[in-house]
Amino acid sequence: MAKLLVKLQRYFRRKPVRFFTLLALYLAAGSLVFLHSGFSGEPTVPGSPRSPAGGEGPGLPYLGVMQLSRGFKAAATVPDGGRRHGPWFKSTSKEPAERGKPRESSGTRSRALRGRSGREKEEDRARYIGCYVDNTRHRTLRGMSFFDYKKMTVFRCQDNCAERGYLYAGLEFGAECYCGHKIQASNASESECNMECKGERSNTCGGINRLSIYRLELAQESARRYGSAIFRGCFRRPDNVSIALPASQLMLNMSVDKCVDFCTEKEYPLSALAGTSCRCGFPTTLFPLHEREDEQLCAQKCAGEEFESCGTADYLLVYQTQVQDNRCMDRRFLPSRAKQLVALASFPGAGNTWARHLIELATGFYTGSYYFDGSLYNKGFKGERDHWRSGRTICIKTHESGQKEIESFDSAILLIRNPYKALMAEFNRKYGGHIGFAAHAHWKGKEWPEFVANYAPWWATHTLDWLRYGKKVLVVHFEDLKRDLFVQLQRMVGLLGIAACEDRLLCVEGQKDGNFKRSGLRKLEYDPYTPEMRKMISGYIRTVDAALKLRNLSGVPDDYYPR
Repeated sequence: MAKLLVKLQRYFRRKPVRFFTLLALYLAAGSLVFLHSGFSGEPTVPGSPRSPAGGEGPGLPYLGVMQLSRGFKAAATVPDGGRRHGPWFKSTSKEPAERGKPRESSGTRSRALRGRSGREKEEDRARYIGCYVDNTRHRTLRGMSFFDYKKMTVFRCQDNCAERGYLYAGLEFGAECYCGHKIQASNASESECNMECKGERSNTCGGINRLSIYRLELAQESARRYGSAIFRGCFRRPDNVSIALPASQLMLNMSVDKCVDFCTEKEYPLSALAGTSCRCGFPTTLFPLHEREDEQLCAQKCAGEEFESCGTADYLLVYQTQVQDNRCMDRRFLPSRAKQLVALASFPGAGNTWARHLIELATGFYTGSYYFDGSLYNKGFKGERDHWRSGRTICIKTHESGQKEIESFDSAILLIRNPYKALMAEFNRKYGGHIGFAAHAHWKGKEWPEFVANYAPWWATHTLDWLRYGKKVLVVHFEDLKRDLFVQLQRMVGLLGIAACEDRLLCVEGQKDGNFKRSGLRKLEYDPYTPEMRKMISGYIRTVDAALKLRNLSGVPDDYYPR
């Protein structure tokens, strides 16, 4: 052996270049092995089928601290899809100037055929109804609109219109999306809708002043609309009506459209119909919109529109206009370094980003993150780029569940969501981005069973670890936050040490959705959970429920059971 080493030594002395080449290759191979081991692993969860050292899972009284690789922490929070773009915008590029230029006529027929085949694929969520004339002065669809001159697709337009409760989605000029409840124009020839979608060349997205219109079969019913206005309900007339709703006008020929247009012109977010009187204002403590009345009390026909209700002198029919309530839109960094680090902790998919949006609007201060997500930064979460210990943000988003990480925070808001919903939300984010959806192949393939086996135990250990190691933990259930936003947000803001301004919280209620709400347009038509999965998850729900009650907290909401 010694002779061999001596020979190698002499050889490399004579040929030093080969020695350094072999050394470089050895170091490169070692680096690749190290990187692979650090970033390719799935979480190791006690009780998981992938963890032989784990317990039996659901039957455990306590599941212990979940061990995660550092690589997984990044994977759990940063979308897999790479770079994401910022908000949709009305482009200032030179594209619109090209409207007057003639498009090449060759291939028009083939594009129309491709468009029809694409429409057939959309039948389950929307029905194509035809090509319509549009006019820049009098739009055919008069609801929300947005443009994207790089990545517009038919589904993207449909999805956003459906999310906001509209009945129709229309695409124009290959890049423009319009939503509405009424089609206020005549049909055009199908050959005039001949422009390819900017982000999907296999489909047609209208033409020059021509709309390809779809009726949304699965538009969400939760957000009832009239044109561009959101229906808020029937409410009793406030005592100081002239103060609560300061702008008003008598309209003998009253209709919903006229009152909404009047309040929009006056730049108020609320439009209240009171028979022949139209009133406008903001949601305030004088008129908080918290106690809805039976809609029959407001069912008086409008003088100017036979099939509409216009309320009465005592019961007002209220709509929210497209005017943005700016009383809660200002945000900034903390003026001085925070004395305490407050965590906004949740299992992935439990609504952490939505909670951050609400907290920022309610407090006026940016929230931070234990991680960095460029797509969230581009959407307006400016605290995303700060180091989590910078002290410039009001609270810190985290999905961590280890003792060391938990004990580094002085207090925490622990957001808990129904595991069946949270697991599906995180699976969609993992394979489709923050507001996208996992493909059908992912649900039906091996990815979904493996995901549930690994992540379901983590849902339980995450809550248990924060209850065990957290210093001052406020538990907030996602379902309670949706059901009673005002009260739950007051609790959250109170823990952050901010005096809650009621008018600002009422403003938040009107802006609560933000840009990270996944629409119901692509809901699965089947239950992805097998009986074995449900049995396992039910065991974890019982474990968490018992742990909450042991600390004199209310258990999990009733809608977690049965499954």
